[in-house]
Amino acid sequence: LQLQASGGGLVQPGGSLRLSCAASGFTSNHYTIAWFRQAPGKEREGISCINPSGSVTSYGYSVRGRFTTSVDSSRRTVYLQMNNLKPEDTAAYYCARADNWFTSVCPLDSDRYGSWGQGTLVTVSS
Repeated sequence: LQLQASGGGLVQPGGSLRLSCAASGFTSNHYTIAWFRQAPGKEREGISCINPSGSVTSYGYSVRGRFTTSVDSSRRTVYLQMNNLKPEDTAAYYCARADNWFTSVCPLDSDRYGSWGQGTLVTVSS
């Protein structure tokens, strides 16, 4: 099982980036993909999660209204559109997979996700 995160980079405050997480190496349709981030010296923070149909999403408080997650289930790829980026959004962003298809609320608790990608770095700076 592999999770490949990509799309990070350097962006000015107020700018946008779109991250992608491509999942492969499994056949089950029962999964949920989440995004987490971790800045130097800070705890890991749950950003968003989405089930394969896109019918259930959750967002962390700090990104609500600015970030949007979406899924292309045919490609097993989850996206994180990040708008109005702020310097405090600077972090390494990781995608992770849980072996559950959450039907009402998906969790932003990292302990619920057993498979993790390698991370992509987002830097917001002028």
